[in-house]
Amino acid sequence: MTTIQRKESNPIAHLSAEDIEQIGVELDAIRDEVMGSRGERDAAYIRRVIAWQRGLEIGSRGVLLFSLFPPAWLVGTAGLSIAKILENMEIGHNILHGQWDWMRDPKIHSTKWEWDHASPAEQWKHSHNELHHTYTNVVGRDNDLGYGIMRVDEDQKWHPMHLGQPLWNFINACFFEYGIAAYDLELGKNMATKERRRDPKFRAALKAVRKKIGKQVLKDYVVHPALSGPSFLHTIAANATANLIRNLWSHSVIMCGHFPNGVETFEKTSIEGETRGEWYLRQMLGSANISGSKAMHLMTGNLSHQIEHHLFPDMPSNRYKEIAPKIQDLFQRYGLTYTAGPLPKQVASAWYKVFRLSLPNRGEAAVRREVEKKAPAVANRWRRAEVPTVVPAVVAAETAAS
Repeated sequence: MTTIQRKESNPIAHLSAEDIEQIGVELDAIRDEVMGSRGERDAAYIRRVIAWQRGLEIGSRGVLLFSLFPPAWLVGTAGLSIAKILENMEIGHNILHGQWDWMRDPKIHSTKWEWDHASPAEQWKHSHNELHHTYTNVVGRDNDLGYGIMRVDEDQKWHPMHLGQPLWNFINACFFEYGIAAYDLELGKNMATKERRRDPKFRAALKAVRKKIGKQVLKDYVVHPALSGPSFLHTIAANATANLIRNLWSHSVIMCGHFPNGVETFEKTSIEGETRGEWYLRQMLGSANISGSKAMHLMTGNLSHQIEHHLFPDMPSNRYKEIAPKIQDLFQRYGLTYTAGPLPKQVASAWYKVFRLSLPNRGEAAVRREVEKKAPAVANRWRRAEVPTVVPAVVAAETAAS
């Protein structure tokens, strides 16, 4: 996995500047068609999913009041795990992207929604919507690429500490919601110096995270278990298990979206002055899909359609499956690879990279690294359009402005 600008065989070398901008034009047309047709069918979908999720959570928590009995524990834990996954993936993630703001429903709006997660909604929206979706798979700029704790590219210098990154990644997966809260805070950078630790903005953000975590702990590990009476400890175990399952699932889905074989990474300098067509192309090349059933798409929050989501992050999630054939056709016509595969294959591919990049470079990558030490390579820029273009406002930012 090396940045596209340093590859000997560039997968977009056959595209002209005009081709890239035409891709943007065609994608804009797909977006405009869908966004202009949003209506009651879409509103009914998200309201139905929210109702199902809330009913499942209430019912599961009710069953867990009797979790002293093994069948009740198993049924309640399974139901609560599914409810938590639905709340985070299909509901919370997508509402906070502004996908349903057009409904003008104050109960289902990105400015009002608070989710079942350790990271406060406002902080997550900044780190995810504004940063991740702006700098998708740009090494050193996108925190979702390696979560700030892993070597994610062969051209990054290897240190012995990287040998532990499979373990760091597994721990991060188990406590994923807290890991997200930590890098939403940019905890490593902000705790590095006394000046940063004392910065009022950081202290306010840290206070908000502590408050949010306190509410989550109170709900899952105090109030609900206390209501269970003699099932107190069993209910604590059930809630902990449901949170673990939710964390492992969401971590796997996100890893599959940006880290399996076939996904490209990019140099920092490559996005300077990026046009709309180039931004779209980076989303296409820097994302991967998960194939599967309707249930799979629902449980992933439709992030199984990660390519479509990164192209149009504020589009209602139930529409991604509808536009996927059009996006695949676009890939085919322009000679690009639409990276997709079943969940086990994508998870295995992502974890293989975690292990491989924990080790020093070997073969061609090692040779290239030595050559670059002697004569540092200048990162190639995207092909630039020869006609004036408008630098794109990130789609997520457009949503917030509207």
